[in-house]
Amino acid sequence: MQQVVQEVIVCKKTDLNPGEMMESTFGKHSIVVARASDGEYYAFLNRCIHQGAALSKGKICGAPEPTDNLGEYDFKREGDILRCPWHGREFDIKNEGCMLANSKFKLKNFKVKVEDENVIVYK
Repeated sequence: MQQVVQEVIVCKKTDLNPGEMMESTFGKHSIVVARASDGEYYAFLNRCIHQGAALSKGKICGAPEPTDNLGEYDFKREGDILRCPWHGREFDIKNEGCMLANSKFKLKNFKVKVEDENVIVYK
């Protein structure tokens, strides 16, 4: 009988600054643990839903958002967007990993909690 992993310490709080990410594991899954600009932690399967790139090789960044002036954009949300290294697909880490271009697609995400100095991923 296979044992199911329920809870894993993936890193210390101090291992990630806001806007950073790291690769870790949860059971047999490779995951990416990200810390958003507000300091909250998020965890996703380390695999882009487009063609399977390891998202941990991408970057945490921001994204352009339209302004009131047609054709003008502001660069916002620095530290809250996870960009795939292969084709630049962008995912909102603060919105369950939804793809920016089409929010009906999203990354597989995991629950995260912080206890004392530990960041813990659990089911």
